[in-house]
Amino acid sequence: MDTAFVIATIGRAFTAGTPLLLATLGEIIAERAGVMNLGIEGMMALGAVAGFGVSLESGSPWLGMLAAALAGISLSAIHAFVTIGMRAGQIVSGIALTMFGLGLSALIGKGYIGRPLQTPLHSITIPGLADLPFIGDILFRRDPIFYFAIIIAALIWIILYKTRWGIAIRSVGENPLAAETMGVDVAWVRVWCVLFGGALSGIAGGYLSIVYNPSWIEGMTAGRGWIVIALVIFSFWNPLRAVVAAFLFGGIDVMQFSLQSLGISPNLLRMFPYVATIVALLITSSSITRRHISAPEALGEPYQPR
Repeated sequence: MDTAFVIATIGRAFTAGTPLLLATLGEIIAERAGVMNLGIEGMMALGAVAGFGVSLESGSPWLGMLAAALAGISLSAIHAFVTIGMRAGQIVSGIALTMFGLGLSALIGKGYIGRPLQTPLHSITIPGLADLPFIGDILFRRDPIFYFAIIIAALIWIILYKTRWGIAIRSVGENPLAAETMGVDVAWVRVWCVLFGGALSGIAGGYLSIVYNPSWIEGMTAGRGWIVIALVIFSFWNPLRAVVAAFLFGGIDVMQFSLQSLGISPNLLRMFPYVATIVALLITSSSITRRHISAPEALGEPYQPR
């Protein structure tokens, strides 16, 4: 097999997996605190149109990324208010948020369809390391958000498992009553985790319209938000495992054309995100299965402060 083809394929897999990784990391933090957010697809869509619009008008992709993060935070704030403040059903709220985000992004983005982004976020070259054979082109000639995602994954792992903040987050997701007894403000921990998850989901959407495909088209998230829900479970709520899972799914995404050449229906491939999500939700619906895969014990359950 041609080495250049392998390098290009792996590189495209990393690019396709980066937005999945960002959103997965955000959802891991939220679910570790006990809040499931099925609104990721909507947050990514709104982040994509906000990021593209601000980048186009300002000429700065970094301002676009900031706008994308704020768009994700705004929608996640609604989810936090409904599920934590009002203690409504998390699944219903998340699905409603997805519908709202997709509809709003389509409305806002009408004027941006067909307009190319003149200032996309370009890749950077790491001196010395970029000249290494094979891995140089794969790992050290990438866009800044790719490196940001890897660093964030490592930081989240350290925070969750090596700091007192991580203990507080995990205790809120496992046993909020015990956490409150120890002086942890359950509601605020959950709110901040949901907002952080929304920011990363928004950035993931911005990545799609600023880096992955520097343009705006309606439906450009293409079910990635649903894939993220499955990735959280397949990675066992572990940020480092999420890195592997996200880039593996990114590889599957870029291999779609090859799979079609093998006779696999494109319609079947488009069904994959939704099938994976249904399987993931079925897995977490069983308390026995949840214990086996180390799911947060209080995931999806509203908490009434004492």
